[in-house]
Amino acid sequence: MNNKELMLTAYKVRRHVLDAVHSAGSGHPGGSLSICEILSLLYFEEMKNLDTQNPGNPERDRFVLSKGHCSPALYGVLAEKGFFPKSNIMKFRQIDGILQGHPSLKDVPGVDMSTGSLGQGISTACGMALSAKLDNKDYRVYCVMGDGETEEGQVWEATMFAAHYKLDNLCAILDYNGLQIDGNIADVMSPIPLDEKFRAFNWNVIYVDAHDFDSLRDGFAKARACKGKPSILIAKSIKGKGVSFMENQAGWHGSAPNDEQYAQAISEIDAVIKELGGNI
Repeated sequence: MNNKELMLTAYKVRRHVLDAVHSAGSGHPGGSLSICEILSLLYFEEMKNLDTQNPGNPERDRFVLSKGHCSPALYGVLAEKGFFPKSNIMKFRQIDGILQGHPSLKDVPGVDMSTGSLGQGISTACGMALSAKLDNKDYRVYCVMGDGETEEGQVWEATMFAAHYKLDNLCAILDYNGLQIDGNIADVMSPIPLDEKFRAFNWNVIYVDAHDFDSLRDGFAKARACKGKPSILIAKSIKGKGVSFMENQAGWHGSAPNDEQYAQAISEIDAVIKELGGNI
C-alpha cells in the first residue's frame, strides 16, 4: 500500500471504532482512534507472514495490544485485513458476538494475546520474543502500550527483562497522547521523562509521529536495524484523532458517543474516506 491507501485504511478502522463503541453503548474511543495509523502500517506492511486462513502460522510476526481496552482499533484492522467479517464489529461487547471489550486469544482470529490488565501485555510480548530467540525463529514481536500504562510497575520489570535478554526482536510502540482516564498523565502520576527512563533501562529509543506513515516506517526500520537491545517507538499521537470534538479530550477515554455525537463523528470520518477515494 502507498501512504494514501494506508490512510484510507486507517480511517476505515476509525469508522469501525465508532461503530463498535456506539453499538455497544460502551468502550474506549479516545485511545483507539489515536493508534489507527500505527496498526494499519503494522498489519498491512510491517508485520510478515500474516495469513488470514492460518492465523496461528508459527512463522508469523506477533502483535500484542498491551492497552487492551483499545480493542476496537485492533478489531477494526483485523476486520479490514480479512481475519473475520466486518459485520462482527456491530456486535462488539454483545453476548452473541465474539468481540469482547478486551482482546481474547481464544475467540478472535488474528489476536495473538489476551490482554486487559495494564502492564501484562508488554510482559507477555517479552516472553514471545524470548521464545523466538530460544527456538532460533526469525519472527518479530510488536507491542502497543499506553503512556498512562507506564505508571504500572510491571511495565518496568518487563523493560528490565527485555534489556537483560537482549530482545532485539521486540519492538514496543508507546501511544504518547499525554492523556489517561483521569486527565493529563503529568498530573495523575507522572512517568515523564519516558525517553530517559527507557534509555536508562538500555532500550533503543526512537521518536515518531503516530499519524505519519513515513515517520512510522522509518522508526520501524531503525528498530529492525538495532541489534543487541529492544526498541521502543515513542509515538506522539492525538487522543481521539479524526473526530473534532474528541481530539485531546480525556473525557473520551472511556465514553461512548450518543446518537447525535455518533452521527457527527461518522460524518467527519466519512468525509475523509471520500476525499481519499474510498467507498462508505
